[in-house]
Amino acid sequence: MSMLTPPGMGGQYRITGSKYPRMRRPRRRGRLVVAIVASVAAVGLIGWGTLQLIDVFTGGDRTLAAGSKAGCAPKVGLSPTATAKAVPAPGQITVNVFNATARSGLAKETADELKKRGFRIGTVGNATEDYDKKVKGAGVLLGAKAATGTSLPVLGTQLADAEQRTDTRTGGSVDLILGDGFKSLTDKPAADKALSALTAPAASASPGKDGKKKNC
Repeated sequence: MSMLTPPGMGGQYRITGSKYPRMRRPRRRGRLVVAIVASVAAVGLIGWGTLQLIDVFTGGDRTLAAGSKAGCAPKVGLSPTATAKAVPAPGQITVNVFNATARSGLAKETADELKKRGFRIGTVGNATEDYDKKVKGAGVLLGAKAATGTSLPVLGTQLADAEQRTDTRTGGSVDLILGDGFKSLTDKPAADKALSALTAPAASASPGKDGKKKNC
């Protein structure tokens, strides 16, 4: 009997030779790799599906900065177009200068200074009864309703403390009625600065590809 033959097993069950079968468990490494790959793929699909749901419920607008609106790019390097405000130049404005005070020659002196600053001068004289000796402030700027956002503000840069009013006139001229509080027109450098600010370009949003403005 060979030494490889288990006890009690002889005859036809005798194992001969120097080799014998090794008893090993089946290899499962391949299955483990497949399981890991499947798990990773499943996690990836779940993440992608979550992002799609977020897009559905938020309209696809994941804002990059607080306050940004859908369809608008972040306000970085924004280059808005600029348009100048539509106000007339001093040379397009005719000013009537009236003196409502007891000081003589005040209307002419003021009219001459306005002319030097580029304004057209119309009538110069004493104020009408409605305003004569009744203007306590520096003065009153009087014009048609259409002059509210045009001629009156331009003339107002020359006398900052003047009160602006409108009447029923149809002409384009405006009146400067000098009151008891009038001392002089605004210094020319300050008046020029105010006039530049009044006519400065106004920024507007750049139009999109469809030609419509996008106010982001």
